[in-house]
Amino acid sequence: MKRLQWPRRMPVDPYILLLLGTVGLAALFPARGTAADVASGASTAAIAFLFFLYGARLSTREALDGLTHWRLHTTVLVCTFVVFPLLGLAARGLVPVLLAQPLYQGLLFLTLVPSTVQSSIAFTSIARGNVPAAICAGSFSSLVGIVVTPLLAAALLGSGTGGFSADSLVEIVLQLLVPFVAGQLLRRWIGPFVARHKKVLGLVDRGSILLVVYTAFSEGMVQGIWHQVSPLRLGGLLVAEALLLTVMLALTWYGGKALRFGREDRITLQFAGSKKSLAAGLPMASVLFGAHASLAVLPLMLFHQMQLMVCAVIAKRRARDPLEESRTDPAQQTSAAV
Repeated sequence: MKRLQWPRRMPVDPYILLLLGTVGLAALFPARGTAADVASGASTAAIAFLFFLYGARLSTREALDGLTHWRLHTTVLVCTFVVFPLLGLAARGLVPVLLAQPLYQGLLFLTLVPSTVQSSIAFTSIARGNVPAAICAGSFSSLVGIVVTPLLAAALLGSGTGGFSADSLVEIVLQLLVPFVAGQLLRRWIGPFVARHKKVLGLVDRGSILLVVYTAFSEGMVQGIWHQVSPLRLGGLLVAEALLLTVMLALTWYGGKALRFGREDRITLQFAGSKKSLAAGLPMASVLFGAHASLAVLPLMLFHQMQLMVCAVIAKRRARDPLEESRTDPAQQTSAAV
């Protein structure tokens, strides 16, 4: 008998199916009472361990070397933490016609989280872009986001979310930043172990996020938040997110051309500057929003799947560009070394 394998051309990311299954599990069997306390404690520990692993994985040497390509990395950070939030604020005009207020809060939150690392690198590689720059850009974004995302949430979301307060900033530092710094400090000793067990620790990563999702959506079920969401509102959210992704993909590509980046750097800018990290956003949302995290992360989960599908198509099209068209005038080519 042939061994069963997951189809390679699945239209939906298998991990998204696991996330949706976790949401369904929380809807049918939400954690209550003592079980909710246990799940919450386990989720808190999982988040701290998750960011400890992030710190242990990020090479300090790579981060410092990446500063040599500062113009590209600065542009990615501006797209991630300036342009995206400005578009999120502009989407306020869609309330209440297209978006309900709770879903808009989640949409605004997704514009504040860092860029992705793994998928940005993968799509940049497929499209024959500047892969070393993509590694550094994603790493910088994740590192900066640990501090910048909560500060932006404090400024743009405030206490109106119900779960966010000044105490959340302290909790972010203790639960996210401290473990990350600890991972960096211990990287000298545990770095080789982490490198040798990437696949196993990757399962720990994803399992931690699934636990965070279950806890957040269980709290949402107990609080009755889902009665606020209708299929029509979900459709409106998808339309808003499609517009947001389209605008960012266009701005990063044509903006890169206006800034005279070479083709490889424009590819890096488009994939690193137009995407948002589910892995970083979910733990942050659980800390920042508490019982309100279920609606806060729903837009991010939908946007994550949308960006993967669209960017996969774009990357394959970029990979088919004629070789002579992938070259640029040497006078306009920025350094690809990081």
